Amino acid sequence: MLKKSTKSIFSGFYFLAEMAANSLSLLPSPTLSQFNDNTKPHVLQNPWPATTTTTTTTKNNHNNTLSVQSSKLTRTHLPNHQQRIINATVLYSLPTGKPDIVASTEKVPKWSWRAIKSFAMAELEARKLKYPTTGTEALLMGILIEGTSFASKFLRANGITLSKVREETLKLLGKADMFSFSPEHPPLTQEAQRALDYAFDKKLKSVDSGEITTSHLLLGVWSEIESPGHKIMAALGFNDEKVKELERVSSEPGFVDG
Repeated sequence: MLKKSTKSIFSGFYFLAEMAANSLSLLPSPTLSQFNDNTKPHVLQNPWPATTTTTTTTKNNHNNTLSVQSSKLTRTHLPNHQQRIINATVLYSLPTGKPDIVASTEKVPKWSWRAIKSFAMAELEARKLKYPTTGTEALLMGILIEGTSFASKFLRANGITLSKVREETLKLLGKADMFSFSPEHPPLTQEAQRALDYAFDKKLKSVDSGEITTSHLLLGVWSEIESPGHKIMAALGFNDEKVKELERVSSEPGFVDG
Protein backbone atom coordinates (compact mmCIF):
# COMPACT_ATOMS: atom_id res chain seq x y z
CA MET A 1 0.00 0.00 0.00
CA LEU A 2 2.87 2.37 0.88
CA LYS A 3 4.71 1.61 -2.35
CA LYS A 4 1.56 2.34 -4.36
CA SER A 5 1.04 5.70 -2.61
CA THR A 6 4.67 6.74 -3.19
CA LYS A 7 4.41 5.83 -6.86
CA SER A 8 1.31 8.01 -7.19
CA ILE A 9 3.10 11.00 -5.66
CA PHE A 10 6.08 10.71 -8.04
CA SER A 11 3.70 10.39 -10.98
CA GLY A 12 2.00 13.63 -9.92
CA PHE A 13 5.31 15.50 -9.69
CA TYR A 14 6.36 14.26 -13.11
CA PHE A 15 3.03 15.37 -14.63
CA LEU A 16 3.35 18.88 -13.17
CA ALA A 17 6.97 19.23 -14.36
CA GLU A 18 6.01 18.15 -17.86
CA MET A 19 3.18 20.72 -17.96
CA ALA A 20 5.56 23.50 -16.85
CA ALA A 21 8.12 22.58 -19.51
CA ASN A 22 5.46 22.60 -22.21
CA SER A 23 4.21 26.01 -21.08
CA LEU A 24 7.70 27.53 -21.19
CA SER A 25 8.33 26.13 -24.63
CA LEU A 26 5.33 28.07 -25.96
CA LEU A 27 6.83 31.44 -24.90
CA PRO A 28 8.60 33.34 -27.72
CA SER A 29 12.39 33.36 -27.37
CA PRO A 30 14.00 36.80 -27.41
CA THR A 31 16.60 37.30 -30.11
CA LEU A 32 19.59 39.64 -30.28
CA SER A 33 17.91 41.64 -33.03
CA GLN A 34 14.90 42.32 -30.81
CA PHE A 35 17.12 43.95 -28.22
CA ASN A 36 19.10 45.85 -30.85
CA ASP A 37 15.96 47.20 -32.50
CA ASN A 38 14.78 48.72 -29.22
CA THR A 39 18.16 50.17 -28.21
CA LYS A 40 18.31 53.94 -28.58
CA PRO A 41 21.35 55.80 -27.32
CA HIS A 42 20.86 59.35 -26.12
CA VAL A 43 23.71 61.73 -25.34
CA LEU A 44 23.03 63.86 -22.29
CA GLN A 45 24.19 67.42 -22.06
CA ASN A 46 27.05 67.65 -19.62
CA PRO A 47 28.34 70.88 -18.06
CA TRP A 48 31.93 69.55 -18.29
CA PRO A 49 32.86 69.36 -21.96
CA ALA A 50 35.61 66.81 -21.43
CA THR A 51 33.03 64.22 -20.35
CA THR A 52 30.39 62.62 -22.56
CA THR A 53 27.58 60.74 -20.78
CA THR A 54 25.57 58.21 -22.80
CA THR A 55 22.32 56.60 -21.64
CA THR A 56 21.23 53.42 -23.44
CA THR A 57 17.63 52.25 -22.94
CA THR A 58 16.72 48.66 -23.76
CA LYS A 59 13.22 47.15 -23.73
CA ASN A 60 12.50 43.43 -23.76
CA ASN A 61 9.29 41.56 -24.61
CA HIS A 62 7.89 42.09 -21.11
CA ASN A 63 8.25 45.90 -21.37
CA ASN A 64 10.97 45.95 -18.75
CA THR A 65 13.30 48.89 -19.25
CA LEU A 66 17.02 48.84 -18.46
CA SER A 67 18.96 52.11 -18.56
CA VAL A 68 22.74 52.10 -18.52
CA GLN A 69 24.84 55.28 -18.26
CA SER A 70 28.46 55.46 -19.25
CA SER A 71 30.92 58.34 -19.20
CA LYS A 72 33.93 58.80 -21.44
CA LEU A 73 36.66 61.35 -20.87
CA THR A 74 38.02 62.98 -23.97
CA ARG A 75 41.11 65.09 -24.42
CA THR A 76 39.45 68.28 -25.47
CA HIS A 77 40.11 71.92 -24.70
CA LEU A 78 37.41 74.12 -23.23
CA PRO A 79 35.82 76.53 -25.73
CA ASN A 80 36.27 80.16 -24.80
CA HIS A 81 32.65 80.71 -23.76
CA GLN A 82 32.74 77.69 -21.46
CA GLN A 83 36.02 78.87 -19.95
CA ARG A 84 34.28 82.14 -19.10
CA ILE A 85 31.43 80.27 -17.42
CA ILE A 86 33.85 78.29 -15.27
CA ASN A 87 35.98 81.35 -14.51
CA ALA A 88 32.87 83.07 -13.14
CA THR A 89 32.79 80.57 -10.28
CA VAL A 90 36.44 79.85 -9.57
CA LEU A 91 36.67 82.55 -6.91
CA TYR A 92 34.87 80.19 -4.58
CA SER A 93 37.26 77.36 -5.47
CA LEU A 94 40.00 78.95 -3.38
CA PRO A 95 39.26 79.74 0.26
CA THR A 96 39.45 83.30 1.48
CA GLY A 97 39.98 84.58 4.98
CA LYS A 98 38.23 87.85 4.10
CA PRO A 99 34.68 87.00 2.98
CA ASP A 100 33.50 90.52 3.92
CA ILE A 101 35.78 92.05 1.26
CA VAL A 102 34.52 89.61 -1.36
CA ALA A 103 30.90 90.39 -0.50
CA SER A 104 31.42 94.17 -0.60
CA THR A 105 33.35 94.27 -3.88
CA GLU A 106 31.38 94.87 -7.07
CA LYS A 107 33.98 93.55 -9.49
CA VAL A 108 35.56 90.60 -7.76
CA PRO A 109 38.82 89.47 -9.43
CA LYS A 110 38.79 85.87 -10.54
CA TRP A 111 41.50 83.28 -10.07
CA SER A 112 43.12 82.06 -13.28
CA TRP A 113 42.76 78.38 -14.14
CA ARG A 114 46.52 77.97 -13.70
CA ALA A 115 46.27 79.32 -10.16
CA ILE A 116 43.36 76.98 -9.46
CA LYS A 117 45.35 74.02 -10.78
CA SER A 118 48.41 75.07 -8.77
CA PHE A 119 46.30 75.08 -5.62
CA ALA A 120 44.92 71.62 -6.42
CA MET A 121 48.44 70.33 -7.01
CA ALA A 122 49.52 71.86 -3.69
CA GLU A 123 46.85 69.87 -1.86
CA LEU A 124 47.91 66.73 -3.70
CA GLU A 125 51.57 67.27 -2.82
CA ALA A 126 50.69 67.75 0.84
CA ARG A 127 48.83 64.45 0.74
CA LYS A 128 51.76 62.70 -0.96
CA LEU A 129 54.05 63.90 1.81
CA LYS A 130 51.39 62.82 4.37
CA TYR A 131 51.29 66.30 5.87
CA PRO A 132 48.13 67.16 7.82
CA THR A 133 47.91 70.67 6.34
CA THR A 134 48.58 72.55 3.10
CA GLY A 135 51.30 75.08 3.81
CA THR A 136 53.19 77.70 1.83
CA GLU A 137 55.78 75.07 0.88
CA ALA A 138 52.98 73.05 -0.74
CA LEU A 139 51.73 76.14 -2.61
CA LEU A 140 55.26 76.63 -3.93
CA MET A 141 55.43 73.02 -5.09
CA GLY A 142 51.95 73.29 -6.60
CA ILE A 143 53.07 76.18 -8.79
CA LEU A 144 56.06 74.17 -10.00
CA ILE A 145 54.01 71.02 -10.60
CA GLU A 146 51.48 72.94 -12.72
CA GLY A 147 54.48 73.99 -14.75
CA THR A 148 53.00 76.16 -17.51
CA SER A 149 52.54 79.49 -15.71
CA PHE A 150 54.90 82.44 -15.88
CA ALA A 151 55.62 82.06 -12.16
CA SER A 152 56.74 78.45 -12.56
CA LYS A 153 58.95 79.36 -15.52
CA PHE A 154 60.38 82.29 -13.57
CA LEU A 155 61.24 80.01 -10.65
CA ARG A 156 62.95 77.45 -12.87
CA ALA A 157 64.88 80.18 -14.70
CA ASN A 158 66.26 81.21 -11.32
CA GLY A 159 67.31 77.69 -10.39
CA ILE A 160 64.32 76.80 -8.20
CA THR A 161 63.05 73.40 -9.31
CA LEU A 162 60.49 70.99 -7.89
CA SER A 163 63.09 68.45 -6.77
CA LYS A 164 65.07 71.13 -4.92
CA VAL A 165 61.96 72.47 -3.19
CA ARG A 166 60.96 68.96 -2.11
CA GLU A 167 64.44 68.35 -0.74
CA GLU A 168 64.42 71.63 1.20
CA THR A 169 60.91 70.90 2.47
CA LEU A 170 62.00 67.57 3.95
CA LYS A 171 65.04 69.23 5.51
CA LEU A 172 62.92 71.95 7.08
CA LEU A 173 59.78 70.07 8.07
CA GLY A 174 60.96 66.48 8.09
CA LYS A 175 59.25 63.32 6.88
CA ALA A 176 55.82 62.38 8.11
CA ASP A 177 55.39 59.20 10.11
CA MET A 178 54.74 56.23 7.83
CA PHE A 179 51.49 55.54 9.69
CA SER A 180 50.29 59.16 9.59
CA PHE A 181 47.20 60.06 7.61
CA SER A 182 46.58 63.12 5.45
CA PRO A 183 42.98 64.21 4.80
CA GLU A 184 41.62 64.38 1.26
CA HIS A 185 41.77 68.19 1.37
CA PRO A 186 44.44 69.14 3.92
CA PRO A 187 43.36 72.45 5.48
CA LEU A 188 45.42 75.54 4.84
CA THR A 189 47.85 76.75 7.45
CA GLN A 190 47.34 80.32 8.62
CA GLU A 191 50.40 81.38 6.62
CA ALA A 192 49.09 79.74 3.44
CA GLN A 193 45.68 81.38 3.92
CA ARG A 194 47.33 84.77 4.33
CA ALA A 195 49.32 84.12 1.14
CA LEU A 196 46.05 83.57 -0.75
CA ASP A 197 44.55 86.71 0.77
CA TYR A 198 47.68 88.67 -0.15
CA ALA A 199 47.32 87.56 -3.78
CA PHE A 200 43.66 88.58 -3.75
CA ASP A 201 44.39 92.00 -2.21
CA LYS A 202 47.31 92.59 -4.57
CA LYS A 203 45.05 92.11 -7.56
CA LEU A 204 42.20 94.08 -6.03
CA LYS A 205 44.43 97.13 -5.55
CA SER A 206 45.82 97.03 -9.10
CA VAL A 207 44.24 98.96 -11.97
CA ASP A 208 44.34 95.90 -14.22
CA SER A 209 41.03 94.07 -14.60
CA GLY A 210 42.61 90.69 -15.32
CA GLU A 211 42.71 87.55 -13.22
CA ILE A 212 44.58 86.64 -10.06
CA THR A 213 47.51 84.66 -11.41
CA THR A 214 50.12 82.28 -10.08
CA SER A 215 52.50 85.26 -9.95
CA HIS A 216 50.24 86.87 -7.34
CA LEU A 217 50.14 83.56 -5.50
CA LEU A 218 53.94 83.31 -5.52
CA LEU A 219 54.23 86.88 -4.24
CA GLY A 220 51.82 85.91 -1.48
CA VAL A 221 54.07 83.02 -0.46
CA TRP A 222 57.09 85.33 -0.39
CA SER A 223 55.20 87.89 1.73
CA GLU A 224 54.99 85.40 4.62
CA ILE A 225 58.56 85.88 5.84
CA GLU A 226 58.41 83.30 8.64
CA SER A 227 56.70 80.66 6.50
CA PRO A 228 58.40 77.51 5.18
CA GLY A 229 57.71 78.61 1.60
CA HIS A 230 59.59 81.89 2.03
CA LYS A 231 62.49 80.20 3.82
CA ILE A 232 62.81 77.57 1.09
CA MET A 233 62.78 80.19 -1.67
CA ALA A 234 65.42 82.23 0.17
CA ALA A 235 67.58 79.16 0.71
CA LEU A 236 67.49 78.50 -3.03
CA GLY A 237 68.61 82.03 -3.94
CA PHE A 238 65.35 83.95 -4.31
CA ASN A 239 65.50 87.53 -3.03
CA ASP A 240 63.73 90.89 -3.06
CA GLU A 241 65.39 91.92 -6.32
CA LYS A 242 63.84 88.95 -8.09
CA VAL A 243 60.52 89.74 -6.46
CA LYS A 244 60.64 93.25 -7.95
CA GLU A 245 61.39 91.76 -11.36
CA LEU A 246 58.46 89.36 -11.03
CA GLU A 247 56.15 92.19 -9.98
CA ARG A 248 57.30 94.40 -12.85
CA VAL A 249 56.75 91.78 -15.54
CA SER A 250 53.45 90.46 -14.20
CA SER A 251 51.99 93.97 -13.84
CA GLU A 252 52.71 95.02 -17.43
CA PRO A 253 49.64 95.70 -19.63
CA GLY A 254 48.61 92.64 -21.60
CA PHE A 255 50.53 90.25 -19.36
CA VAL A 256 49.72 86.62 -20.12
CA ASP A 257 50.26 84.07 -17.37
CA GLY A 258 51.78 81.33 -19.46
